[in-house]
Order: sequence, then structure tokens, then C-alpha cells
Amino acid sequence: MFRPLSVLSTCAFLSACGQSVPEQSMPSEAPQPMPVEVIDEPVAQETASLEQIISALPEEAQARVVYRHPQETLTFFGVEPGMTVVDTTPGNVWYTGILAAYLGPDGKIIGADRPLSVWESFGSDYSPPAFLAERPNWTTTWPDEQTAKYDAASPSFEAIAYGAVSGELAGTVDVVMMIREFHNIMAADESNALIEDVLSEIHMLLKPGGVFGVVQHRAQEDMPDAWASGSRGYIKQSAVVALAEGVGFTLEATSEVNANPLDQPTEDEAVWRLAPTLDVPEDNAELRDDMLAIGESDRMTLRFRKAG
Repeated sequence: MFRPLSVLSTCAFLSACGQSVPEQSMPSEAPQPMPVEVIDEPVAQETASLEQIISALPEEAQARVVYRHPQETLTFFGVEPGMTVVDTTPGNVWYTGILAAYLGPDGKIIGADRPLSVWESFGSDYSPPAFLAERPNWTTTWPDEQTAKYDAASPSFEAIAYGAVSGELAGTVDVVMMIREFHNIMAADESNALIEDVLSEIHMLLKPGGVFGVVQHRAQEDMPDAWASGSRGYIKQSAVVALAEGVGFTLEATSEVNANPLDQPTEDEAVWRLAPTLDVPEDNAELRDDMLAIGESDRMTLRFRKAG
């Protein structure tokens, strides 16, 4: 079973990859593919304000920084003040809380919700009927909630739901981020039609030259495709690349900044056995200690580019 990702507590302070893609052998007269840059080391930082924002995160979020590397990840995606950034399934901290303090008054954050069919696929334990009935209102209520939370120096807020993105937003976004969410959308439809539609909407939203940034729990390439379909939280990096390239993106670079080689799940395991969910029996102290020793999941970090 798969489940929506948990969201951390409100960020009160804000109120004031895997493997590289091999080059293809092509005839000399054919245009050569863009080389994929593989970045194995953290990117040098130039924006002190981003460092300060992250260092001021509340204690609960600070515990996740060592695994999520928000400063390096945002820098790798090329996020800068003044940009319009889509945060897919935004949380209080990850990543809207950080972006709200970083993009500035000239920036914009567009929160992007999962398609309603994804929420429905979680079942009534996670998406009860009352919740599903109210979910379509989220695109109206979320921007107002964020505007009330932050001060006048913060970016503006807007919200969309994948599956119903207005064409009026076409070509208006600098960066779309999908952080630890690809698996939920992919697992909701075994045919991959849903994730392909979402990726097409993302491609439409971006400006020419815009960036689609992905961080996703990474399955080992030798695992069965059925296991790595997203239902266990993991997807093969090759599958993510193929799906994104299938709608017109070019893989520009990969990074190992969010990699964790200690995470080597078996076919009987799912990503939620690890922190922060830690879905293991509370009375099995040895197993919990083993999972805590692994840390968070092994993650691919990919930067795709829309043609300019």
C-alpha cells in the first residue's frame, strides 16, 4: 500500500543520481544528444540568505536537513529570488516554507495538488469521503492561508491541481519541483497515463528553458518493475527519465546530493519503513534502531530542461 507523504509542523520562524544517462551512439551526421552532467559533490553556495533561512528552520525540520539537503537541492535546480516556482504537494516547510522566505516579494509560489484520483487511490483510511468532498476547494483556500501566514516581503501565492491546469498559465513558470511525490501519481494508474498527463501539464507550465526538478525515492535498477512501480514508494531512475523525456524534457544533470547507499530495500519492504514515517512495530526496538541507522531513503535528484 502506498500513502501520502506526511507534512511537518508549521514553520513559525518564517512569519518575520543517481546514475548518469549513457550517451547514445549515433551516426556522425546526426545531431548529438546533450551531455548529461553528473554532480557528485554539493554545489558551492553563493546565496547567504538561503543558508540563513535553512539554519533557522525549527528543530523538527532541522533533523531532516541532513537527509534532504534543501540548500544544495534548490541551488541545483537553479531557484533564485524573484522566480515563479511550482511546489508540488506543498508542506509547511518542504518546500513552501523555505521558498516563502527566499523568493522575495517579486517571486511567486504556485502550490500544485495531486490529481483528485490520486487522493482517491489512497483509500478511505487516508482520504475519507468528507476530505475528498472538500479537496477541490484547496486551490482556492491554500493561497489565502499562505498569504495570511507570511508578511508583505513574501512572494505571492497561487494554487493549481494537476489534471485541471489552466492553459492561461502556459509558459509562466521558471521552475517546477516534484519532491518525493512522483511515486504517488505513478502508482495511482498502472498504465502510466496519469503521470504522463501530469508531466505534460508541467511541460506546458514552464517557460522555454524552464527547469523541472525531481527528487524521488530510488529503486535499484535490478528490482522487478512491478515492485518499482511506485506502490512501495520507489521508482527506478531510468523510468523517471524515460517518462520525462517522453513528454519533451531533456535530462540536463543529475546529482547524488540526496543519495543514501545504506537504503537497499528488499522486495518485501517499502519506503515507509524508514524515517520520518518509521512504519515498523513499536515493540520491535531492534528493527526500529536498524531503520533509524539507515536514515531516510536513497533519492535521485534530477534536473530536466524544457527546450528554449
